[in-house]
Amino acid sequence: MHFVAVRAVFSFLVPGGLLLTAAWVILHMGLLEESLPTLAHIYLYVVAVAGGMFGWRFSRSRLVFAIIVLVLADTALVHFVAGSSMHQGVGRTVFNAVAFLLPLNLVLFSMVKERGILTLRGIWRLSFVLLQPVALFLVWKYQRWDMVSCLGFEFVHIPFLTAIPLAQPALLAFAAAFLLLTFQIFKRRATIECGFFWALISVLLAFVAGSVGPLSTVYFATAGLILVVSTVESSHSMAFRDELTGLPARRALDEALFKLGGSYTVAMADIDRFKQFNDTYGHDVGDQVLRMVGSKLAKVAGGGKPFRYGGEEFAVIFPGKLADESIPYLERVRKAVAESDFVLRSPDRPSSKPDRPRPMTGPRKTVSVTISIGAAERNERNTSPQQVIKAADKALYAAKKAGRNRVKS
Repeated sequence: MHFVAVRAVFSFLVPGGLLLTAAWVILHMGLLEESLPTLAHIYLYVVAVAGGMFGWRFSRSRLVFAIIVLVLADTALVHFVAGSSMHQGVGRTVFNAVAFLLPLNLVLFSMVKERGILTLRGIWRLSFVLLQPVALFLVWKYQRWDMVSCLGFEFVHIPFLTAIPLAQPALLAFAAAFLLLTFQIFKRRATIECGFFWALISVLLAFVAGSVGPLSTVYFATAGLILVVSTVESSHSMAFRDELTGLPARRALDEALFKLGGSYTVAMADIDRFKQFNDTYGHDVGDQVLRMVGSKLAKVAGGGKPFRYGGEEFAVIFPGKLADESIPYLERVRKAVAESDFVLRSPDRPSSKPDRPRPMTGPRKTVSVTISIGAAERNERNTSPQQVIKAADKALYAAKKAGRNRVKS
């Protein structure tokens, strides 16, 4: 439990918290004080180009739109606010508008699903982003500042808030954004949600920095960098970890096999009659079966390392063990699956466990789930990982042919 808590804190702080701390230290220790005006915009444009190219290449629309919003916000502030007073006139009104809209945009893009960039939904989202600076430009062109004067409204007079340059509507927008992001982090525990959280803190620091200029630009660029790195890490995690079962994925298996030397055993496990589960009960029940089997394999002893191989197949590697030494541990997993009472989820059963679960009133329908396993070791005949896997597949086929729900080597 202690390790899980430490890991959760670490995944929350890295990379977002680490990047933001580094930026804060560099800025407030004056390490780049003389070159900051020149480097600030170079930093922002490099992050924008890198983020845009990565997001475009891997169809990460949330990253692309968030980067666009950050660049537009910095451009608006530099054009309208820098060099003028933040506390009066046009500069103050633009400052209030950007400070109100930016956190809402970021939390919105953290919540939407990836739907591509040049798709219909992607074009709608891009139009939504571009409509905001267009509206602000029209207000400036026709001098209709009264239309956005409400963004500087003071709901209640609180003395200590006067030291913060943000107007109360913007403070409420930031508070709402932080609450929603905190809820998402606890619900999903995903790297990208943590990235948006730290990016929002960086944006907040840009607004409370005291002036618009290189300092605020660096914080906007750091927010973009946090999102880029978080997206890269999230993509890496998706490639190496199976989201459904929580087990390492096929790519992680390939890397683990590449690093192995000496003797080892590979076991291939397959859920018996899995297609029948999907055809009879639907893919939702099939997903439940995969999760259950994955949870049993995750507890394999003897130094075994389980992986989701693909479809209904799983793999387990036993570094330094022969097949005969690995079979007892595989038998325990096979029995654990076979002896599990797999209860079909009721249509009205909630997807997550409620705080006060209601007792079941009707009869519970259980089905039998079994797995077949084939194991093979590295030897003189099977020297490469591909040959060992092929031999384990042959043993798996023999287990299926022999009647399923058994282990063969």
